[in-house]
Amino acid sequence: MKYDIAGMAKIQIPETWQETHDEEPGGIDVLDVLLILTQNVRFIAVFTFVALVAGAIYAFLLPPTFTALATILPPQQQQSSLTSLMGQLGPLAGLNSGGGGLLKNPADMYVGFLESRTIADDLIKRFQLERVYKSKNIEIARRLLKGQSEFEAAKDGLIHISVKDRDPNQASKLANGYVDALYQLNSSLAITEAAQRRVFFDEQLTAERNALASAENDLKKTEQETGVIQLTGQDEAIIRNIADVRAQIASRQVQMQSIRTFETDQNPDVTRIQEEIDTLLRQLASLESAQQKTFSGSTQMPAGQVPGISLEYARKVREVRYHETLFDLLSKQYEAAKIDEAKSAPIIQVVDRAVPPVMKSGPHRLLICIGFGLVAFILSSLWSFVRHSFQRIQSVPENASKLREMRSALHLLAKDRIRGGQAS
Repeated sequence: MKYDIAGMAKIQIPETWQETHDEEPGGIDVLDVLLILTQNVRFIAVFTFVALVAGAIYAFLLPPTFTALATILPPQQQQSSLTSLMGQLGPLAGLNSGGGGLLKNPADMYVGFLESRTIADDLIKRFQLERVYKSKNIEIARRLLKGQSEFEAAKDGLIHISVKDRDPNQASKLANGYVDALYQLNSSLAITEAAQRRVFFDEQLTAERNALASAENDLKKTEQETGVIQLTGQDEAIIRNIADVRAQIASRQVQMQSIRTFETDQNPDVTRIQEEIDTLLRQLASLESAQQKTFSGSTQMPAGQVPGISLEYARKVREVRYHETLFDLLSKQYEAAKIDEAKSAPIIQVVDRAVPPVMKSGPHRLLICIGFGLVAFILSSLWSFVRHSFQRIQSVPENASKLREMRSALHLLAKDRIRGGQAS
């Protein structure tokens, strides 16, 4: 124990520790690093040069690749619909803007469509990519196609589709195939009110077409059994008026059913159509009442002037006229629904279709060579440091003895495993 002038106790630092601390300061000694690299400069240079040559050979053996580009403009109404919805939410809209938003760019949804399995399988089937990629199953083909395809939703709202392939024509076909497949998928997913009306009127029109054919067959059968009967102008006018009013009533009823598929009974259109149906029903009752007065008890022809055969024929004619008028009205409503569906369906606009690229996009041979050389330099340098550290460990007799014991133990363990394997 040593004491200073003030008589205070002072801890004595061991001389061995102090010498060691002075000789090996903390941190990395740059001079030692440079010395190790200098001692192994020949090994590092040769290993790096060999790697550069191997990288150059590998880069020039790689086949060239071509990238085809296509640009599309997704439907802009999706953004307006989203803005309108957020406006209706009021204060809750701040949650979306404050948290960064769930959908910053509406084009992201269409990028998700492009990355979907449905579109990938469609392209694989259309272009027979399983045979082109020589893949064992469709899952491998999907992965290969995904690795060659890239989709970017730019800030300007456009979607850029890029496809790489060794064949420039195949690359352009795949890029345009993505555009066509996205258009088809988007059309099939665009279920709007107009689409529902179109489907409904299509079903009603098919049923009415069958009913009209049945009525025409009945009229033809009656004509064949009774002979052709000529009606007077007044009789035909009465039949035509009643048939038209009945057809209009049926048409309004079908229209109301189509609206009720997505609206309630309190909708103004439902109320308006119901009022029109009531008016037509009163008009039909008035026509039938006037007809009864004119034809003395028969709703078709005067019972005292026209035989029963003519009454049956008149009924068949009225049914045919009724179904013809109703079929015509349903056809107009069906065409109107198709036009509304075409207007309301989101349209994907193609800005640039892909063309076969002339210039190759890869491989980047210079970057491959530099990469091979850089990796070789790092690995050779690390190996030099590892070998130097191992040599320093072996220079200490105690460490060298421990290493020999480790080698002997590993050697015995290997022998035991070999013996155990032979015995089994």
